Amino acid sequence: MEIWATSWYSFCQYTPDIDLTYRRQVQHAKRTQNLTHLPPYQTEIVRAVAREVRDLDKDVAELLEPFQGSFDPSADQDVACTLLVNHLSMRRNKRCLLAYHRTRTDKLEELVWNGSDVVDLSGQQVRDPASASGAGGSDASKSSLSPQEEEYVRQYSDLLAAYKGQWTDIDLTGSLEPPRDLFIDVRVLKDAGEIQTEYGAITLTKNSQFYVRQGDVERLIAQGYLYKLG
Repeated sequence: MEIWATSWYSFCQYTPDIDLTYRRQVQHAKRTQNLTHLPPYQTEIVRAVAREVRDLDKDVAELLEPFQGSFDPSADQDVACTLLVNHLSMRRNKRCLLAYHRTRTDKLEELVWNGSDVVDLSGQQVRDPASASGAGGSDASKSSLSPQEEEYVRQYSDLLAAYKGQWTDIDLTGSLEPPRDLFIDVRVLKDAGEIQTEYGAITLTKNSQFYVRQGDVERLIAQGYLYKLG
């Protein structure tokens, strides 16, 4: 995936064009590959690139309309050149859209395998400056996922849960590296409620500390509820 996205990043980056919206989109995808979280979905950029594809397709239809299906490229080379450029631009935009969404999909799947769910992912709130500057100056925020991405995460999480359910004795999403210490000290970063461990139930309240078996809290550490001390 990384080689595929990088090659299209290079193609889109250096293809000359007046409108550079598609470049910003692919640059976002390139940066996303190196982040541990998922940045906000670029709705306006996606819409702008898709709108350009529709406009180019409309231009192609208008250019071909006078020929009534009998267009001869060798006889009308100027029109043929324009059609070629428009088709290449549409293909470029399509590939850039695919690279952007494929990169985000891969990141979403990685986060789900690491134990995040749609509430955690959509909870990566970003401030909406337009709303925040409104009445009262409240800090309005929105989800970093698009509605389609939220639905994708829900369905992917359900599939993963069903897959894991076939092997209840094995944590398929656990770390592949054996723990160095059987028991560890942890600090609670945010309330996680009561959990059941091999040695009984414990209630995880913010800022409290516990000495627990690492296998019992490994997932909570990965999800950001706990911090491993020492």
